[in-house]
Amino acid sequence: MNKKLSILKNDPWLEPYASVIEGRHEDAIVKEKELTANSDSLSDFANAHNYFGLHPTEKGWVFREWAPNATQIFIIGSFNDWQELPVYELKEIGNGVWELKIAAKYIKHGDIYKLKVHWNSGCGERIPAYATRVIQDEKTYIFSAQVWTPEKPYIFKKKSFKPSTSPLLIYECHIGMAQNEERIGSYEEFRTDILPRIANDGYNTIQIMAIQEHPYYGSFGYHVSSFFAASSRFGSPDELKHLIDDAHAKGIAVIMDIVHSHAVKNEVEGLGRFDGSYNQYFYPDSRREHPAWDSLCFDYGKNEVLHFLLSNCKFWLEEYHFDGFRFDGVTSMLYFNHGLGQAFGGYDDYYNGGQDTNAITYLTLANKLIHEVNKNAITIAEEMSGMPGLATKVKDGGIGFDYRMAMGIPDYWIKLIKEKKDEEWKPTSIFWELTNRRADEKTISYAESHDQALVGDKTIIFRLIDADMYWHMSTDDNTMSVERGIALHKMIRLVTASTINGGYLNFMGNEFGHPEWIDFPREGNGWSYKYARRQWELVDREDLKYKFLGAFDHDMLKLIASQKNFQALAVEKLWEKDDDQVLAFKRGDLVFIFNFNPFKSFNDYGILAPEGEYEVVLNSDNPKYGGFGNIDETQHHITQPDALYAPHNIGWLMLYLPARSTQVLRIKK
Repeated sequence: MNKKLSILKNDPWLEPYASVIEGRHEDAIVKEKELTANSDSLSDFANAHNYFGLHPTEKGWVFREWAPNATQIFIIGSFNDWQELPVYELKEIGNGVWELKIAAKYIKHGDIYKLKVHWNSGCGERIPAYATRVIQDEKTYIFSAQVWTPEKPYIFKKKSFKPSTSPLLIYECHIGMAQNEERIGSYEEFRTDILPRIANDGYNTIQIMAIQEHPYYGSFGYHVSSFFAASSRFGSPDELKHLIDDAHAKGIAVIMDIVHSHAVKNEVEGLGRFDGSYNQYFYPDSRREHPAWDSLCFDYGKNEVLHFLLSNCKFWLEEYHFDGFRFDGVTSMLYFNHGLGQAFGGYDDYYNGGQDTNAITYLTLANKLIHEVNKNAITIAEEMSGMPGLATKVKDGGIGFDYRMAMGIPDYWIKLIKEKKDEEWKPTSIFWELTNRRADEKTISYAESHDQALVGDKTIIFRLIDADMYWHMSTDDNTMSVERGIALHKMIRLVTASTINGGYLNFMGNEFGHPEWIDFPREGNGWSYKYARRQWELVDREDLKYKFLGAFDHDMLKLIASQKNFQALAVEKLWEKDDDQVLAFKRGDLVFIFNFNPFKSFNDYGILAPEGEYEVVLNSDNPKYGGFGNIDETQHHITQPDALYAPHNIGWLMLYLPARSTQVLRIKK
């Protein structure tokens, strides 16, 4: 390469691996040229969904499917009594593509259907790979594709939308469990009942899980069967569009959890042996099955698979107006060993030949395509290995994500709570963990996500309070474990949110300390929905302490959003003293002060800060947040001069710091 890539300029430690980084960059360029040889652009290429699948025409219908191993294919369904009739037989038209053109009278809106695919050694029923609507029979539990061409399709009121990313404040959510009752919630219920809550709480983005159709509800949406179909468990495609439209009207961006890291093994519902072969969409050898997820791994080296996955990205952006994607399981894609059992202790681990260059090329092209389709789109990588360049622009030698998940942060909080006494929490360690990141890559910080709320794990509030949550959350009950838990919950969330360099994420209900784990209906729990829901009434009740945590989360986000480009401001450490367990840092006009000490409150505690007058703008000890009211918020604080620091325009802020509390000051102009 003639010009040195910016990623190599910005990080001299990458120089020994320059050839690998330049090679993967060149791989993406070559592959893009190959894919777009007969197209004007990557976006023009990624239109498989407009060619394959079922589409109305002026004369009737056209259906196409890619099935190179098939010998005969029929459409069977409610319109032909599920029989293989000549009028519904597809014809092979070359390159493994099969086609059927049929008069309008033979198929209508609402019909359910499948394919009957024959191959040399057998046959089987299949749901079309590009089906955009898949439903499950309530009695037989059998999945089928459904013709979806309503007479009056939903028309978006909001034609264009630009997400707010300064900063990105993400509410991670699941449609089905976003309601109080022990059942599956709907798109409509989420739109009318939950969306207003999210807007009022101050989040500007929702990240929706489990949108792509999946046979098993308890998979949390991560074992996808139909990649182009919005899950019908929650309602119709039009209802999902209405939800997204309403979110945009409220200024809320909508990101979708997209699963391209693997696919469900099911053969009837999914792509497992779609045309009878084992390697149509997936790797043919020992790499076909994921060793940890009981699923199948896409063959990213096949152009037809790239066509399928890239078109899938474009489809969700254009058809549903999603504002971007959080790519699931990126670590699993990047490495032949899926990152399993690997420590990733140094740069050698990222460039040792164990990387799947096909997958890296796909992710690079996917990011380029997504931003080509929508320049304001947001892409986030769920990735734990720390591979450099993941969230660096493609042109600079990166893989092109806008953000990467800071997955080490929730692990850090769990480890700290489990293994350290409160008096052993060290501000130096906390600050380093929250701010240790690559300067050229933006991250999404979070204290906990859905992962920490699942059965087998515990949320932060449950780790702090445990069973006392069931008996001692009344506002008139002063139990020490609950007081401790509430205090630390607020501090953990604020110190995490206030150190972001890109965005902040919360899983629904965790903002107010939802008391129970997530456990989807399964044989082991009697197929119960008891724990696959969110108890919103807890935060609404005036007699319970959940309202304190909800109020603090609201005001925390409001404060962060009030500082322009908060995520881009330098995090300037002002003070850290492990003996006292006190930490202070500055961002813009805001000074954040934390006293993690469980026993000691400090009078006239000195913190060095820029000279000026400061006012209290957030205080976790305020009674409205479940605190004790020991801080006088009406008092303004003026720095006291010190000859030693006077040349630097720095003085001492003398503050009262109650134990286990945090306060935020703003310098007055």
